[in-house]
Amino acid sequence: MRNIFARQPASSDYPKTDSGSGQLKDYGYDLIPLKKGAVIQLAGSQPHSEVLAGLVSNDTVQAFVAGRTPEEERTDAPMPVRFFVDSRMTPVVGFVPRGLEPVVLEALVRLEKAGRSTRIPATVVSTKNGLRVNLLMGATR
Repeated sequence: MRNIFARQPASSDYPKTDSGSGQLKDYGYDLIPLKKGAVIQLAGSQPHSEVLAGLVSNDTVQAFVAGRTPEEERTDAPMPVRFFVDSRMTPVVGFVPRGLEPVVLEALVRLEKAGRSTRIPATVVSTKNGLRVNLLMGATR
């Protein structure tokens, strides 16, 4: 008999070491981060390590996440993330992990309503599996 409650991988689109991370329990019912230390690590950053290598020295960068079009919503397309560096946009540096898209979209709406920049603070971190991008979601509170 198969255990239907067994933990399933978050996404088979990316290797296990590059599937991103984050937890919904770090956010309240209204999807506002419960603590300032809430982060989301992007998925699919490994192929973009060349772009990320030039950004490791920057302390905090601004991540740009475009809202989804109705067509992207229908097909459940991944949400690409780019950086704004020196007033220019970089190529894609990763994707929001599956299941955490509503948290990011709500943060963008919340920032826009507050009259703040809709760019999410992020850092490039070095892990044992390479360079990864952490969205600092707690800074959007």
